[in-house]
Amino acid sequence: MGCLSCRGGDMVEGFEAYFAKLKSGGYLIIENVPCFVCDQCGEVVYSTAVIAKIEKIIEFCEKLHSKISIIDYNKAAA
Repeated sequence: MGCLSCRGGDMVEGFEAYFAKLKSGGYLIIENVPCFVCDQCGEVVYSTAVIAKIEKIIEFCEKLHSKISIIDYNKAAA
């Protein structure tokens, strides 16, 4: 699959950290999120299934009232 951002690189499977600012004012870092990364420009793309799981993790973390949460994707998405 080619990169839609730079149009020159190829998207390869990888893992990245996902950062989100929560509505509660806190911040969330989800580590080891499966994605596709452009081998040329570094653009990161998540599948719709991964985005759905990320949304559930964010929803859960909104209820924690924590300023900073760091979660491992593999443990939280199971």
